[in-house]
Amino acid sequence: MLDIEQSDALIAYLRANGHIAPDERPAVKNLAGGVSNRTVLVERANGEAWVMKQALEKLRVQVDWFSSPERIRREAAGLRWMQATVPDYAPPLIFEDEAEHLLAMAAVPQPHINWKSELLQGVINSAHVAQFGWLLGTIQRLALEHEGTADLFADRSFFETLRLEPYYSYSASQVEQAAPFIHALIEDTRARRLTLVHGDYSPKNVLVYDNRLILLDYEVIHWGDPAFDLGFSLTHFLSKAHALPEHRATFATAARTYWASYWDEVEALPFAAGLEARAVRHTLACLLARVAGRSPLEYLNAEQRSHQQAVVVGLMANPPQTVRGLVEGFTTAL
Repeated sequence: MLDIEQSDALIAYLRANGHIAPDERPAVKNLAGGVSNRTVLVERANGEAWVMKQALEKLRVQVDWFSSPERIRREAAGLRWMQATVPDYAPPLIFEDEAEHLLAMAAVPQPHINWKSELLQGVINSAHVAQFGWLLGTIQRLALEHEGTADLFADRSFFETLRLEPYYSYSASQVEQAAPFIHALIEDTRARRLTLVHGDYSPKNVLVYDNRLILLDYEVIHWGDPAFDLGFSLTHFLSKAHALPEHRATFATAARTYWASYWDEVEALPFAAGLEARAVRHTLACLLARVAGRSPLEYLNAEQRSHQQAVVVGLMANPPQTVRGLVEGFTTAL
């Protein structure tokens, strides 16, 4: 099996499969940051640049965490769908190789920044926050209008192995007080098939280029409950509010702005009824999962993780019904 992090082997593979010329030797750089894939930047002499991803069976975390590398096919399908619907907000797919569990996509041109890195510096651009909400709502709205989308993304096995088990079930096994809340949420989530769900809607998967958000990482995309994407993403604003107390009020405002921008896109859609209350429950579960699950946030220290767990368990006893109430309740309890 090819290992794309071995540059000589990768270049030989690209030549053998006709992706580059026989005498071409592109610059190859391994990229850090992901736990579920090998990721490599390939820069060609003609100016083209690709990011190549190869799915791992065992993820790079401290605890055992496995998922079939065939999920790379799901990511390729997600990229194709984005190119057909909102092409300015995702990189084009160049090629995929199912046998080697890899794909290549066009690299986002420089200069660009990773949005997570910017947020962790306390730089919060309200226009980017609003665009983040608009983009999620737009994806979920357009998914209802594009025939065949539900069937294309009907399989949810990768959502189970990469989200429900490592984030929710594992957290329930570690925090006994939260187990009834989380198990009920898991069953409710499995029962809902409402629209397209990215499954990894997070600032770390967003590059800011030319004042536009470019969304990456589609390996968990599926047809399910849109409230999951909201909970997963709101968690990042609120956890950063915890980690950066000097910017806490600004992150709280960002969370409210994000929700309002999203809601403007979806409030008239069939799945909107009951969505906000479910989004709150998913946010609480994800806030717990990012301190007690298999993939804890690296920017929270042990004391902060313990404190966030206590705050979230307290809120689970009587969950707020609105995002505004959740933001106020969480930040006040901190």
